[in-house]
Amino acid sequence: MDIVFDQALVEARRLRALRAGDEKAAFLLDLVATDLAERLALVERHFDEAVELHGYTGATARALQATGKVGTLRRIEIDPAFAAPGEEVLAAPLERLPLDPASVNLVVSPLSLHLTNDTPGVFIQVRRALKPDGLFLAAIPGAGTLQELREVLLEAESEVTGGAGPRVVPFADVREMGGLLQRAGFALPVADSETYTVRYASLFSLMKDLRAMGMTNPLAARSRKPLPRGVFLRAAELYAERFADADGRIRATFTVIFVSGWAPHESQQKPLKPGSAKARLADALKVRDDPPEG
Repeated sequence: MDIVFDQALVEARRLRALRAGDEKAAFLLDLVATDLAERLALVERHFDEAVELHGYTGATARALQATGKVGTLRRIEIDPAFAAPGEEVLAAPLERLPLDPASVNLVVSPLSLHLTNDTPGVFIQVRRALKPDGLFLAAIPGAGTLQELREVLLEAESEVTGGAGPRVVPFADVREMGGLLQRAGFALPVADSETYTVRYASLFSLMKDLRAMGMTNPLAARSRKPLPRGVFLRAAELYAERFADADGRIRATFTVIFVSGWAPHESQQKPLKPGSAKARLADALKVRDDPPEG
């Protein structure tokens, strides 16, 4: 397994962001919480035992409870400090699920699984923790996220220092996430994406928000040397030149992949075996398959 992320640094920065307490920077979690709750509300089921997996602010847990679709809901976080007053959370690292096999009906993960080194292993742990016909829902930052920032930082660092290191985390695409669901043994896997465009006064406002989200560079291969201020000044110029609107505000892209999968159960729909169809596709679509004239 390749070590892409420095897990100790990921956890330290999430805790630092929590203690800084900038509520305005939680806008992306709030958007995702609403979307996940809306998706759950469409499911014709009630989930007696639910878990929010590393939801950071607890916004997703609150949104899920408001749907009336869940009974008991527990939160798993990297540290007890993430608990609200009077609340208890189950503390565990990002890559370990402290749940017994077949013990819960629903696991929901908002905006944390992109920071795991062994994402397939985490998916497998989730599937094992679910009871048969239990549901896994997750929102995961995907390819396209912060693409503008990645571009200008790489170019500015190369111009100013003569070289460039990794500054923005790699993000998977929709197809890769769908494949991970299948590899982990989920039934009826679905993956789709939503793109959010957020506008900022400058690159420095964007980076302030990223620090407040705990989303600054946690790559294990990152350079330990601080970047010269000139790199950021040049990056800000490039950002304003390429990704600004007429009013001078810059755009930042956040792409979120939403995935869902079910723990297998005999009641679920099964794909037909090859050759078992009782009707021809052309007939079902009312398509003529006569050879063309002339």
